[in-house]
Amino acid sequence: MENEQRSPGTSLVAEPRQRRSPVLRRVLIGAVAGCAVLGGLLWLLWLLPEEPRPAPPPAPGPKAQALTAVTAGVPAALPDLAALIGDRETRVRVHPRDARSWAVLGSAYVEQGRRTGDTLYYPKAEEALRTALKVRARGNDANAVAMDGLAALANERRDFRAARTWGEAAVKAAPRRWTTYPLLIDAYTGLGDYKATRRTLDKLLELHTGPAVMARAAAVYRDRGWREDAAAQLADAAAKATAPAEQAAWLERAGELAWERGDREVALRHFEAAVRLDPDQREALAGEGRALAALGRTSEALNAYQVALAKQPTPQYALELGELYESLGLTQAARVQYDTLRALAAKDAAAGVDDELVLGVFESDHGDAQDAVRRLRAEWTRQPGIPVADALGWALHRAGQDAEALKFASVATDRVHGGGVRDALYMFHRGMIERESEKDASARRHLQEALQINPYFSPLRVPSAQAALAALGEPPNEPPPTDRPG
Repeated sequence: MENEQRSPGTSLVAEPRQRRSPVLRRVLIGAVAGCAVLGGLLWLLWLLPEEPRPAPPPAPGPKAQALTAVTAGVPAALPDLAALIGDRETRVRVHPRDARSWAVLGSAYVEQGRRTGDTLYYPKAEEALRTALKVRARGNDANAVAMDGLAALANERRDFRAARTWGEAAVKAAPRRWTTYPLLIDAYTGLGDYKATRRTLDKLLELHTGPAVMARAAAVYRDRGWREDAAAQLADAAAKATAPAEQAAWLERAGELAWERGDREVALRHFEAAVRLDPDQREALAGEGRALAALGRTSEALNAYQVALAKQPTPQYALELGELYESLGLTQAARVQYDTLRALAAKDAAAGVDDELVLGVFESDHGDAQDAVRRLRAEWTRQPGIPVADALGWALHRAGQDAEALKFASVATDRVHGGGVRDALYMFHRGMIERESEKDASARRHLQEALQINPYFSPLRVPSAQAALAALGEPPNEPPPTDRPG
């Protein structure tokens, strides 16, 4: 019967079971016992109290945050800076030969002066940084930090030759220290050495990445006229920044870039976002003033400028606010700001800051044009950057020297040999000089380009550009020139 086939429908239950082998029986008994033991262990573990998880590391305090920012060359929050400065002042009083603390203290003073507009921090910074070089010990990085600090200080004072000297010395001492290269880029740009600027940026990009490097690349791209690339770099820098003060700084620069191309609303959004992140972001407050004035929100613009100037008193803000008052016919209020400008420039000079560029620009339009020419010729000899070429050309024009003026205006707008930046004010200056020189076609082209780049670039000069274009009229309907006779 063992070989008999089972009919379909026969019950399996009724089928007799085969006897299991002793080995199989022992395996099954062992498995059941193991499951019982495992279940008991799991039950006991469930009854035991849960092991406490390790706490996450505490967030860095204000001093640590400021130290990271200062030594990496990125903006630091003012309260954090104050905490760091207090800590290092105490440290050097107790340990006067601590070279690194002297170097960090000096660099923090530079950043504090830059962020507050209080240039009296700069002599203190220089003293601390030079002390660091005197007492430095072998085997630490105080020397490099101090030289970086001196390069940063020189850039803030607009002494670009000294910044180049300190920056190149720092690179020679520590070629792979990436934080020196942004300082050198600023120095080379201020000296009009755009080949060195681009070469230094290439080296920086080889050594490091991150938001600070992106922001520095954006500045170089902007000067070359690559606005889209600059905007993309700043957007990435702001998105990847980890501290509010740093993110606010990159948003402010994005706002400046939008403003330069006439995007008032976009610029204002960036400036407002920067101030929300960091209420001490004074550059963004001044940016709000420019954008609001262009949008016709005059009362808000005046308030933004006044707050910016109160919190960061700089000659440039006083000039912009004065010109806004002047455009509104408020000449007495404008004169008050112009007096403030002169007083701030005198204070800066006592701290070793070179304000000859802004003073020259001011004197060209609101004071003594001959004095402006004298100041700006000397500035061109010291540091022949593109902003100085533009200002000197305009000063020469205002002084009645249009032939020489056109040479400098051409340098400022030369996209081949110069920086390549597309600046509405530079184009306006060149167009007005050409109009006075009876170069009508070129004048018309450059004035139109100024208004195309940014139709709101100046509350005083936009009406002048529009009036000059109207006086020039439409170009004559003449056939193009030909070299063939007849």
